[in-house]
Amino acid sequence: QVQLVESGGGLVQPGGSLRLSCAASGSIFGIYIMGWYRQAPGKQRESVATITSGGSTYYADSVKGRFTISRDNAKNTVYLQMNTLKPEDTAVYYCTFNFNSWGQGTQVTVSS
Repeated sequence: QVQLVESGGGLVQPGGSLRLSCAASGSIFGIYIMGWYRQAPGKQRESVATITSGGSTYYADSVKGRFTISRDNAKNTVYLQMNTLKPEDTAVYYCTFNFNSWGQGTQVTVSS
């Protein structure tokens, strides 16, 4: 079992930045993947960015060039730096560990 605790969401104006954090604890070993998904009202949950324990990354086309995912293996923590935020980035952001453990979600609202 892996537990995930997210932080860093909030309200920001268009063009602003936020940094999300997700700390994992529990049975963590071997090769694994962590990442971020998001779900906007009335829409399906979608992948935003992922990173493997080896450092390979994936980004959704909608966030490429604006978001950066990184990790601190010593702290079992993954980060999502979000720059040049747009209103369409508004959603609840969820952290995942190996796609079978999920955080509680953190709200990101981009509005003027």
